[in-house]
Amino acid sequence: MSQLDFEDQVHLEESTGEKLKEPPIYRVLLYNDDYTTMDFVVQILEEIFNKSPSDAVRIMLNVHRYGVGVCGYYTGEVAETKVKAVHIRAREANFPLRADMERI
Repeated sequence: MSQLDFEDQVHLEESTGEKLKEPPIYRVLLYNDDYTTMDFVVQILEEIFNKSPSDAVRIMLNVHRYGVGVCGYYTGEVAETKVKAVHIRAREANFPLRADMERI
C-alpha cells in the first residue's frame, strides 16, 4: 500500500468513523461427475485457476476421489467469473462439469 493510499484510508476512517472491511472471501469448488475426463479437469485447473501441473493433478484427484475439490479462494466477483468460465468451457467441450462458490 503506498503512503498516499494509507493517508486516504486514515482520512476516510476519521471522516466516517468506520473501519474499512475486508471483502468477503469465497472458495471455488469443482464437483465430480461420471463424464468429464480427468485431463479436462486438469486443463481447467491450469488455465482458469492458474494451477501448476502438480497442483492441478492433486486437486483433480480430490474431485475424483472425494466428489469435490477446492480450486482456490477469491473475492466474490473473481470467484463468480471463474465459476462462469468453467461452465462455459465445459459446455463448449460437451462436459457436465459443475463448479460453485461458497462464502467462507
